[in-house]
Amino acid sequence: MKITTLIENTNGESDGLVAEHGLSLLISFQGSDILFDTGASDAFAKNADILGIDLGSVRTAVISHHHYDHAGGLPKFFSLNSDAKVYLGVPPDGDPYFKALGLIKRYIGLEAGLLETYSDRFVFVDAFLEILPNVFLHPHIVQNHPRPKGNRYLYVKRDAEWKLDDFRHELVMAIIEDGELVIFTGCSHSGMLNIVDTVAEKFPDTPIKAVIGGFHLVGLPFLNTMAGSQSEVEGIGREVLMIPVGETYTGHCTGQKAFDALKGVMGDQLHALHTGMTLQL
Repeated sequence: MKITTLIENTNGESDGLVAEHGLSLLISFQGSDILFDTGASDAFAKNADILGIDLGSVRTAVISHHHYDHAGGLPKFFSLNSDAKVYLGVPPDGDPYFKALGLIKRYIGLEAGLLETYSDRFVFVDAFLEILPNVFLHPHIVQNHPRPKGNRYLYVKRDAEWKLDDFRHELVMAIIEDGELVIFTGCSHSGMLNIVDTVAEKFPDTPIKAVIGGFHLVGLPFLNTMAGSQSEVEGIGREVLMIPVGETYTGHCTGQKAFDALKGVMGDQLHALHTGMTLQL
C-alpha cells in the first residue's frame, strides 16, 4: 500500500507543493487509487499534478465528513474526473458552523448546491460497507471514550436553531492488507480511540498496523491552543500503545501542542504528516 499526502497543513521538505489547512490522501492499493478527502481548495489537485498523479484515473473517493477542509476540493475533482463515485456520510441535520468567543461564526460545510449538482456521483453511507475488496467504511462510531473537547466550537444550524454537531456524518475507512489493518480518519471528531475501537470490534482478531489522519486535539486553531489537558492527551497516547497500534501518523487538526504531548508518550511510534509525504505500508 502506498499513501501520498496531497494536502496537509505543513509542507515538510517538498519543493513547489502547496500546504493548506486541510487533509487529502491518495491511497494506492491492489491496483486501485482511492482519494481520501480533498482538502479545502484545488491545491490538492495542483500538488497531484506536480507529483505526477492523474486524478482523472481515480475510481473511488471517500469524504470523511461534511467540512470544507476535507471536501472543499470536490468541485475541482469533479472537473478532472468524470465518473468516480464519492462515498460520504449522510448529511448533518443543518449547516455546519464554527462558533467561538461569542464573535466568530463561520460556515464550514460543503459548497452550497454541490450535493444537488453532482447527485449522480455521491453515495451516502449509513451502514457498514465494503466499497472495494478489503476496503471498508464505518459510519457508526462507538462511544467508549470521551470525544475531543475542541468539538465544543462546532455546531449545526437549522433555521434559527443552533446545536452542537453530533458528527453522525463522520466516516472511517479501514483497509486490510496481509492480515493487518490500516485505519484512515479525517478529523476524528468522534474521538480517535472510539474510531480505533469501532474498527477493532468489527475485526477483533486483526492486528492494527497503522492509524493515519487528524485527531482534532487542537482547541482554537488560530491561537494554537490544545483542547484538553496535557494529562488527557498523554492518556490517549498511552491507550494507543496499549491497544496496540503499530504506527500512528497524524497532523492537520491534531495541533502541534497535542502532537508534542503525544510524542512524549509514544516516541518513535508517532509520526507527523506533511504535504508531499509518501508512506509505504
